[in-house]
Amino acid sequence: MRRRDVILGAATAGGALAIPASASALLGVEGAAHAHDWDWLVGNWDVWHRRLKDRLAGSNEWQEFTGKSALWLALDGLATIDDNIVDIPSGTYRGLTVRAFDPKREQWAIWWVDGRNPTVIDPPVRGGFVGDKGVFTGPDTFKGRPVTARFRWLDIHSARPHWEQALSTDGGKSWEINWENFFTRTAPVATPLPAVSDRRRDFDFLHGSWSVQHRRRKQRLMGNDDWEAFAGSFTNWPVLGGQGNIGDNHFARAGGAHRGLGLRTFDPATGEWLSWWLDGRDPTAFAPPVRGRFVDGVGIFAGDDVQDGRPVKTRVRWSGITPSAARWEQAMSGDGGATWETNWISDFRRKA
Repeated sequence: MRRRDVILGAATAGGALAIPASASALLGVEGAAHAHDWDWLVGNWDVWHRRLKDRLAGSNEWQEFTGKSALWLALDGLATIDDNIVDIPSGTYRGLTVRAFDPKREQWAIWWVDGRNPTVIDPPVRGGFVGDKGVFTGPDTFKGRPVTARFRWLDIHSARPHWEQALSTDGGKSWEINWENFFTRTAPVATPLPAVSDRRRDFDFLHGSWSVQHRRRKQRLMGNDDWEAFAGSFTNWPVLGGQGNIGDNHFARAGGAHRGLGLRTFDPATGEWLSWWLDGRDPTAFAPPVRGRFVDGVGIFAGDDVQDGRPVKTRVRWSGITPSAARWEQAMSGDGGATWETNWISDFRRKA
């Protein structure tokens, strides 16, 4: 979890998160209107895949295989978390889709994290729904060449929703469909997919629902010691077979409730965790991650950041971890890490 100046987030236990009666006030009219766009995909699914073996090569040889998906809502319905098992012929892997609605653009953004390369969040495709069809497009690269990617959801309210992926090399004039999914629901409320046996268990303590007490410094790196205190809640789920986790945050600040998502993935190549933040008021991009690891029960993660236009370093620290409690702290340094100023402290207590 990484929080900058603005934190947006909310958490509710369970798979499908209910939209409160005050959603219009909290999310705005445009946001509330789209808070149910993905209700039809909530739950657990068996997935049948059909994938073009070679893309943009004039090939018509397809591979067929199975998979599983679990999807739950976040950010009061304005985000989704979609965890996947993909049984490709060369071996099973995990993947994660995160979607968030941007009320300023009036579009959904869709990001993909491939569990085989968990240090990268792919560029998003953006778009929305008209009737039973959703179309989402965006720039991408394939084998070093620029392309346009397109996702389409079809028959979304049927018993077997259908997703397809296509690429275009001519700016969208023509498309090659290279992947299709057909979904069959197995449960109406999502439960986490099975964990991999060799997963890192550093963040297992964080799974579940929590009440949180926050203290936040009002001004940073200015020698100011004026703090605000407020309550919040948090729900965290394992993803990527346990090699990742994602948390949905609610912060009941005096100026109004805010929301956001914290995503963590484990990089086996370095033995480090990466922690990203998606701001729910401006959900256009994940912030650059902080990196780190746990030593003797304490997790420390650091990275480069910007505060009020100046380059700084940010550090987060997990400590005091028990089955029912934990502490999270964020600090910044304006002198390259020689000194640090703590600007946010969050004390977690597990909900019954």
